[in-house]
Amino acid sequence: MKENFGERIGIAAASIPKEFRAAKGPRTAIVLGSGLSGIAKGMGLKELPYASIAGYPKPTVAGHAGVMYLSEKTIVCAGRFHYYEGFPMDDVVFPVFLLRELGVTNLVLTNAAGAVNEKYSPGDLVLIKDHLNLLGTNPFIGPNPSKADGTALGERFFDMSAVWDRDLRRLARESSPKKMRSGVYAAMTGPSYETPAEIGMLRTLGADLVGMSTVPEAIAASYLGMRLLGISCVTNMAAGISKRPLNHVEVTEAGKRAESELRDLLLGILKRL
Repeated sequence: MKENFGERIGIAAASIPKEFRAAKGPRTAIVLGSGLSGIAKGMGLKELPYASIAGYPKPTVAGHAGVMYLSEKTIVCAGRFHYYEGFPMDDVVFPVFLLRELGVTNLVLTNAAGAVNEKYSPGDLVLIKDHLNLLGTNPFIGPNPSKADGTALGERFFDMSAVWDRDLRRLARESSPKKMRSGVYAAMTGPSYETPAEIGMLRTLGADLVGMSTVPEAIAASYLGMRLLGISCVTNMAAGISKRPLNHVEVTEAGKRAESELRDLLLGILKRL
């Protein structure tokens, strides 16, 4: 990370309206994945375009709205930043650091994912129980981020043995009207989809799901001591399983079809938190 990363977070936080900076008690944030941005509409939250947040990146991918929705207890980020877009890792994890600065302690990461596990079907919502970082990099390569006074924001070497919170997964199951599976999510760089041979490799490594996001944010959340829940929306069967060519339009459309179910699940989770 760059030397001025902590200072950059402080400047961004100062640009958020005052009423949303002082969290009253535990606070939860949700990051919405590809095609899922519509979920935030109708939740009664104040809209804040990313462009109005100082130093905040702008998403470039279809299906990522680029809007933050806020209340005193909840923040929803409609749109994220991907390594394949050319963003440095500082930008990819920037929202997580900003959310923590705003008082967020519980973070829910959602994504659109391909199914490596043949027991899954498009439209399934799967809880992430662990992940594989196959991006070839880590957001904490470089100086350990610190505040303006030089105080480190977290430990240089930090534990990753329990990144995905077991209690939050239990709470999600209790919030769902139907049984939810748990799986291992593998992050690949993209933007090309995987080959059948790569999917075979992922299956051998123990992956159930594959996508191009989420893991850098999970690493950052772990560094910051946040409780983390991951929900993958299966939008397609992975290469070699599906006989159809893969495309992003299919991914975003499948995400939109799952909006209602995922919205109900997220609202149920928020009520229990």
